[in-house]
Amino acid sequence: MHGMMMHRPLAIIDILKFAAESHRTGEIVSRRVEGDLHRYTYPQAYARAAQLAHGLKALGVGDADRVATLAWNGYRHFELYYAVSGMGAVCHTINPRLPAEQLAYIAHHAEDRLLFLDLTFVPLIEKIAGELPEGLRYVVMTDRAHMPESALDLICYEDLLEGQPEDYDWPELDENAAAALCYTSGTTGNPKGALYSHRSTVLHAFSVAVALGEALQEGRRILPVVPLFHVNAWGLPYAAPLTGASLIFPGPALDGAALFDLMEAEGVYSAWGVPTVWLGLQGEIRKRGRNPDGFGHVVVGGSAAPRAMIESFEKSGVTVCHAWGMTEMSPVGTQGHLPAAMTSLPFERQMDVKQKQGRRIFGVELKIVDEEGRRQPHDGASRGELYVRGNSIISGYYANREATEAAMDAEGWFGTGDIATIDAEGFLTIQDRAKDLIKSGGEWISSLDLENVVMSHPGVAACAVIAIPHPKWDERPLLIVVPEEGERPPKEELDALLMEHFARWQLPDAVEYMEALPLTATGKVSKLTLRDRFRDYVLPDAG
Repeated sequence: MHGMMMHRPLAIIDILKFAAESHRTGEIVSRRVEGDLHRYTYPQAYARAAQLAHGLKALGVGDADRVATLAWNGYRHFELYYAVSGMGAVCHTINPRLPAEQLAYIAHHAEDRLLFLDLTFVPLIEKIAGELPEGLRYVVMTDRAHMPESALDLICYEDLLEGQPEDYDWPELDENAAAALCYTSGTTGNPKGALYSHRSTVLHAFSVAVALGEALQEGRRILPVVPLFHVNAWGLPYAAPLTGASLIFPGPALDGAALFDLMEAEGVYSAWGVPTVWLGLQGEIRKRGRNPDGFGHVVVGGSAAPRAMIESFEKSGVTVCHAWGMTEMSPVGTQGHLPAAMTSLPFERQMDVKQKQGRRIFGVELKIVDEEGRRQPHDGASRGELYVRGNSIISGYYANREATEAAMDAEGWFGTGDIATIDAEGFLTIQDRAKDLIKSGGEWISSLDLENVVMSHPGVAACAVIAIPHPKWDERPLLIVVPEEGERPPKEELDALLMEHFARWQLPDAVEYMEALPLTATGKVSKLTLRDRFRDYVLPDAG
């Protein structure tokens, strides 16, 4: 017997329509590439999304056409999120930090028809235009006064909207219709596409709104440093208008001082981003001797947050939510807020828990399996590869059968490539990426565990641990350190710190110092680059 309820398709545009009607004072504030600050409300954003949809239609955009973006976090990018998917096309966000050959590959693979780009990226596109799809048209996200001179035939964004009606007859779409497309960063092989639907996106927004309700409330002001050009800015462009929270977009200025000033001026309560960004902000906080006024909550994800970072925020009165997810998961999978029963634990014990990647959000299921594919218990000790499934998780990669077959198991779960444990309370701990574990004499060493301890040393600004081939032990760890200014902590000092947590055989065999660690296109430390740089490195006892 079926229930006797109406069935209305879930649609992304309905989120913004709801915000325009129910959260009329919610704001979107954007630091623009042009240099000024722009602000407007959700009703104004909804009206401009309608104008943009009319403009896209005038350019010939039709159902399921891919419309690409190459842009920072700002209000025009936000408008594209809704106008493109709302009219039935697919919003394809491209990461501008990718190598040129990957940018070109992605545009061809997605078969993009239009590319919307911020002023920053016009020179980049001019250089590689000959490698992009034939007939691709370019829209510069600015007004007529700031349009650059170019050999390319450029369309002005504001001209596209001018004179268009502020309402649009949004079509009723199949909720399973494609709505957005985002490619992985391609650290191994070509980038792979995650093709999201209206249904998956709306359900993900619901789940994020419930799981991160501390930040997602009417009246809260949230700073997404996590980019709109990748992983849907962790769902914030959808969850914030759904709940009435305001969005404060930082544009291209992501250094610690710029973020501090914007957060303080706009009363930001919650900020979301990767650890490398928060290291910069914490440096600025130390310089000024205080947090930005009103700052009380931070979401850290993208890569494991060092314990020292979590403790520094928490001791200053900023609640840390350590989260985890992937492009293929829309992307949020877990959140790290403590359950009520744990808030009375001693500080050190709370930090033990906060260092983990948190518990699953509603709609995401987790399992860990050993090398034979057998499910492992959630006892906090048994570890294996992490698999996930849920309504906001891909069932395969876009137009890539080989990658799909490699990623999905026989039961339809997606293999993350992470080695993990899950404890009895449901807390996930990522031990390492499978490719980043170090196998020494048949025993595994976690590079993440070593890095977390080293980061607690006051003379260490950043660090990474990679595997170096060894004639006797197969692999041994090499520690690479970016020292704080004026510091260069010796290996003996770092060994003494590590010995409090590890057996001697697990300690790195050597330490090398660098001015900065290479980063991937998504702001994570690029261990692929480090392994390439140190591929001929000979450890002290391996010569």
